[in-house]
Amino acid sequence: MKLFSPLNVGDLELPNRLVMAPLTRVRSGQSGVPGELVARYYTQRATLGLIVSEGTYPSHAGQGFTGQPGLVEPEQLAGWKAVTDSVHAAGGRIVAQVMHAGRVTHEATTGGYPVVAPSAIAVNGVTRTYDGKKDYPVPHALTIDELGGILDEFVQASKNAVAAGFDGVELHGANGYLLHEFLSPASNVRDDPFGGSPEKRAQFVIDVVTAVAQAIGADRVGLRISPEHDIQDALETDAVDVTATYGALLEGIASLDLAYLSVLHADPRSEFVQNLRSHFGGVFLINSGFGTITERDEALAIVRDGVADAVVVGRAAIANPDLVRRWRDDLPVNEPNPLTYYADGAEGYTDYPALAS
Repeated sequence: MKLFSPLNVGDLELPNRLVMAPLTRVRSGQSGVPGELVARYYTQRATLGLIVSEGTYPSHAGQGFTGQPGLVEPEQLAGWKAVTDSVHAAGGRIVAQVMHAGRVTHEATTGGYPVVAPSAIAVNGVTRTYDGKKDYPVPHALTIDELGGILDEFVQASKNAVAAGFDGVELHGANGYLLHEFLSPASNVRDDPFGGSPEKRAQFVIDVVTAVAQAIGADRVGLRISPEHDIQDALETDAVDVTATYGALLEGIASLDLAYLSVLHADPRSEFVQNLRSHFGGVFLINSGFGTITERDEALAIVRDGVADAVVVGRAAIANPDLVRRWRDDLPVNEPNPLTYYADGAEGYTDYPALAS
């Protein structure tokens, strides 16, 4: 079965084509320092071809969730070094997802740091903060001068990730967070070189990806996108505009030769998604399971039929630390418990059992 065959991704050789999705688990406390429990969680899943960490913030202003780990303070990097050392000792490979939340946060989560975005448009709804649930605020619209500082934060966090032992980084350009906010016409209404047309809305993402690739090597950099996902008010409902925006993005990074492109989309076999793959031209990862759990048969078919080079799975990896064995040998699987996704402690985190040998 091709799903369980090796795959070269940048400078990594994966033993199989099952990739653990970046999964928000909020177990790092208010300090953002991943501890022994976090190390155990990722190490349990080291047989997956590649682990992508939960979203890690590149600056305090970029923190989106309570309990989210960071890549900013020395204590956070030391915590991650213990995680990556443990994963590597178990034979695994792990990259850090670098995620700036943009407007999808609150000052009661960031520690008073201002909430920023491409434009001063708030997300509808509420967010859970250290002071309880609060309405999303109207963000500060970043000036052109301030964008350089945001780009530098992505670069420094990526350098920090490598220093902390990660095998590379995945830049989070999906799910309505800062980079995706630049891509969406609903969240980016700028009238400068970074807004106003599909090409201009793609430019800041191109700049960030390029700068990170130059800083740590393109073979250590992946990019995650979620076109047409329409989440957290980063709406992309005009098919012509979406095609133009993501076409401009991929054209702008085509020459970099990144390690991979990871696409979250409900219809991976669609002409649109397959055109993205053609435009990218490199290792192509698919995650079809944001709304529904990706099942074994679908994962097998995606790789077997050449829809993607590898499959990104989330909830199945949460509930099954030995997912590779279970799916390879068609064995029963544990079912995930959604009530413990965003809780504290080991329950629903490190206590899912592996099968006996």
